[in-house]
Amino acid sequence: MRSGGPKARIAVIPGDGIGTEVTPQAVKVLKAVAATANRPLEFVEFDWGADKYLREGITLPPGAVEMLRDEFDAILFGALGDPRVPSNQHAADILLGLRFKLDLYVNARPVELLHNRLTPLRDRTEKDIRLVVIRENTEGLYAGVGGFFKKGTPDEIAIQEDVNSRKGVERIIRYAFEHARQNGLKRLCMSDKSNAMTFAHGLWQRVFKELREEYTDIDSRHLYIDTLAMEIVRDPRQFDVIVTCNLKIEHHGRGKHRSEWVSDSLSGIFEPVHGSAPNLAGKGIANPLGSVLASAMMLDFLGWGPEANALRHAVRAALHENYVTPDLGGDKRTEEVGEWVAKKAGNKFAVQT
Repeated sequence: MRSGGPKARIAVIPGDGIGTEVTPQAVKVLKAVAATANRPLEFVEFDWGADKYLREGITLPPGAVEMLRDEFDAILFGALGDPRVPSNQHAADILLGLRFKLDLYVNARPVELLHNRLTPLRDRTEKDIRLVVIRENTEGLYAGVGGFFKKGTPDEIAIQEDVNSRKGVERIIRYAFEHARQNGLKRLCMSDKSNAMTFAHGLWQRVFKELREEYTDIDSRHLYIDTLAMEIVRDPRQFDVIVTCNLKIEHHGRGKHRSEWVSDSLSGIFEPVHGSAPNLAGKGIANPLGSVLASAMMLDFLGWGPEANALRHAVRAALHENYVTPDLGGDKRTEEVGEWVAKKAGNKFAVQT
């Protein structure tokens, strides 16, 4: 479900650890902007996470996926992972359950320098680092195809298959090209390891070469993933859109601010990319800005562009005024940052309109 209208219904899944601390701050910011914009925004919170799993043995309740698909416009997600569940079975059931059952094949991760002091790259400024990484989200090694032979013996063999369908590869590469075209981005890079993974990534190569002929307005090229790792540090200005399989882009994805999972059926999950950080939970110092930026992506997804821009403006203002948590060099607590950003975002939207 996605109404595309003035009203939206949001499912909120804070999850575990600092997810339960940063997500309420994002909701606070969203409520502030929605109130100023006079847009009805309804939030329904679900307690799916380690506590519920340990208490009731439940990860995703029966019918949960269908309910999220049919009754909500988007899902705002926190983080999953808890040391009390060493296997992280609950996290796998929830995350992979939603990913596969909602067919959330796109994982888009914007990479943007929001303040010059936040990059270790010399002589790079905010205008130099602005790109989006798009990874395939439902196939590859995450398909879970494989097994053990002679497990627990000296002769043990473990096999994990990299599963790539033509349908899956074509739709993610096409999505990346369309994203570039619709957003006025001129450069696209497809990255793989086809020199080693000749069968799986040979398919990526063939599909990419076919599709690029349909998008001659986009300057497209191929780089092996190890070359991309070097080039993105050497000169990030050369990239607008990067597309690849889900495992390869994990090398670059961690620590980036936020991400979205979307599908053709209008479902979408929006989350900060950081984990549950159980070592930080309960200390009140978790950084909520990633969750706020994920919320801005969600508003874009809903068609609420001015409201999304107000959130991004507020985050930039917090960074420039150093009203941030200790990880970014500030001395503010999680709730203080949330309150400040909510007020700034609401005021910014009022000025915009």
